[in-house]
Amino acid sequence: MTQSSQDEEAMRIVFVSGPSGAGRSTAIRALEDLGYEAIDNLPLTLLPRLLDGPPLARPLALGTDTRNRDYSAQALIGAVDRLAENPTYLTDLVYLDCDPEVLVRRYSETRRRHPLAPEDRPILGIELERDLLAPVRARAGLLIDTSTMSPHDLRAEIHRWFAPGGQQALALSIQSFSYKRGLPSGADLVLDCRFLRNPYWEPALRGLDGRDPAVVAHIAEDARFAPFLTQVTALVETLLPAYRDEGKAHLSIAFGCTGGQHRSVAMAEKLAAHLAQDGWQVSKRHREIERRGAAGPL
Repeated sequence: MTQSSQDEEAMRIVFVSGPSGAGRSTAIRALEDLGYEAIDNLPLTLLPRLLDGPPLARPLALGTDTRNRDYSAQALIGAVDRLAENPTYLTDLVYLDCDPEVLVRRYSETRRRHPLAPEDRPILGIELERDLLAPVRARAGLLIDTSTMSPHDLRAEIHRWFAPGGQQALALSIQSFSYKRGLPSGADLVLDCRFLRNPYWEPALRGLDGRDPAVVAHIAEDARFAPFLTQVTALVETLLPAYRDEGKAHLSIAFGCTGGQHRSVAMAEKLAAHLAQDGWQVSKRHREIERRGAAGPL
C-alpha cells in the first residue's frame, strides 16, 4: 500500500495549541468550516473515550487549552506521539505562536483578563503560559506565527494548509524574511541569499521588491544566481518525495536576505512557481512585505 493510499484511509486528527490570544478559536472555526468535527477545550482524559467510540465520519480538530484542569504539556505530547505511531490516524500538531508584545496589545484592546493571571497584569499570565507551552511548541509539526495576522489572514493560512483536494500529501510553505528581524518560526530549511547582488543599492530598484521583473533581472545578472536557483531546486525536488513517503505533512522553506525585500523574495517566488507548476501544494508568504500593512487583532 502506498503512503498516499494509507493517508486517504487514515482518520486525520489536528491538535491546535498555542497561547491565549494567538488565534486558537479562529483556527478551530476555520477547520470546522473545512468539514472537520471541531472540539475546543477537550480534556485530554476524555480523548481515549472519544476515539474508542463509534468511528467519526469526518476528520477531527481538537483545541487544547492550558485553562483545563487536567492540562499537561507532556500529556498532550504523549497523546500526539501515540496517535502518530498508529497507522489508523494521520496526526498533526499545530502551534499558533505570537510575540508577547502583540498579545499584550490584544488583551489591552479587548480589555480581557489573562486566564492564568486574572488578578494581575496580562504579561505575567502570558509569560507563565509560554513557559508551560514551550515543550508543545518544540514538538509541533506546524508553527504559525500570528503576530502580524488578522483573523482573515489566519483563516486563509489554515485553509492553505488543510483544505482538501491537494494533489500531494505534503503541503509546502515557502517564505522570505529579513535576517535583521530573526529567523521565521518553524522553518525546516533556511537558505541565505545575502551573497547575491543586492538591488537595494540601485536607487530605481530600492522601493520595489523581488516580485518586480526589474528586480529579478538585476539579481539574475549575478553569475551565481542561476546555479544557486538550479541547485536549490534540485535539492528540494530530491527531498520532497522522500519527506512525503516518510509521512511528513508539512514542509516550510525560508529564504533570507538583509532586508527581506529583494533577493529572498525573488528566490521564494521562483521556487514556489516551479513547485506549483509541478503539482505540489504551495503557499507563499513574504514576511517583511506583509509587515508593512496594518494587521488587526485576532
